[in-house]
Amino acid sequence: MKRYLVLLLVPLLLVACDFDDLPEFRFQTEKRNYRIDMRNLVRDISTYARDIEEDFIVVPQGGTGLVTSDGRSTGTIQEAYLEAVNGLGVEGLFFGAQNVDQPTPDEESQRLRDLLDLAVDNASITVLVTDFANSQRNIDEAYRLIEDAGFTGFVAPSRQLDSIPDYPAEIPGLNRRDIDTLAQARNFLHLTNPRLYSTRQELIDALAATDFDLLILDFFFNGQPYTAAQLQQLQLKPDGGRRLLLAYMSIGQAESNRFYWQNSWPTNPPTWLVEEVAGNPGNYHVRYWEDGWRDILFGSGDDYLDRILDSAFDGVYLDYVDEYEFFEEE
Repeated sequence: MKRYLVLLLVPLLLVACDFDDLPEFRFQTEKRNYRIDMRNLVRDISTYARDIEEDFIVVPQGGTGLVTSDGRSTGTIQEAYLEAVNGLGVEGLFFGAQNVDQPTPDEESQRLRDLLDLAVDNASITVLVTDFANSQRNIDEAYRLIEDAGFTGFVAPSRQLDSIPDYPAEIPGLNRRDIDTLAQARNFLHLTNPRLYSTRQELIDALAATDFDLLILDFFFNGQPYTAAQLQQLQLKPDGGRRLLLAYMSIGQAESNRFYWQNSWPTNPPTWLVEEVAGNPGNYHVRYWEDGWRDILFGSGDDYLDRILDSAFDGVYLDYVDEYEFFEEE
């Protein structure tokens, strides 16, 4: 009889409890929504940056599925997320999703197109497409498809994103205008791997000689940030028109070549550090919703974002926004 009384009392006790006092129970019963966590991270980065610099540009790369509640074109539009960003970056929309110079499968291309079109139709969003092709025929076709879709494009000859293409000879959308907002950019260069350049100044000189409206660069050159004079050199196109500079910033993975990395982490990791990314040595999955990782990214004074805000960059290009897919699969 006593056993039955206990069994009857347990549900009543649970109802009477304040579950905020039971963290272990809450941890075991709650299921994280990794998409919401990533949207919140992007929004918090945007809010923090714009409180300091009102016109700061925020462009998440990948994670196109965050546009709607469930990643489908039939899902609910995430208006607050779209309001927090100026543009969306996507790679391999028409060429190179699987292999360089190979067309992206129609089904995948259309899936992304549907989501991107929703973003454009429901918010003031600029779509930056980085495709990958190295034959002149496919480069021309990629630029044509990007333009027909109403997006702004760059076609890279390799996935390394380490060079300034020599084809086409004239940059698509070439213009002499001042570029003050992301929406005004008619073309861009995406070069975040400086491995082909011996010094910072060599890379700066090469970039400064181009006529692109927008440059997407890593904030660091082999661990060193660019000087104020070097960034000032990049701000003007050769014809004198102003252009925009976006700094690459990984928010979904930690990288062992960054200023924040500690050599003890692989054997004694912080709670937010997970495992090394398969096939990408030096990159690590992170629990991007945890405070320890967020403090590295922004809000602590000596963090990643504040360093960018203190420089001449006009905004950030946020990478590994699709990290939520890793945790969903796990």
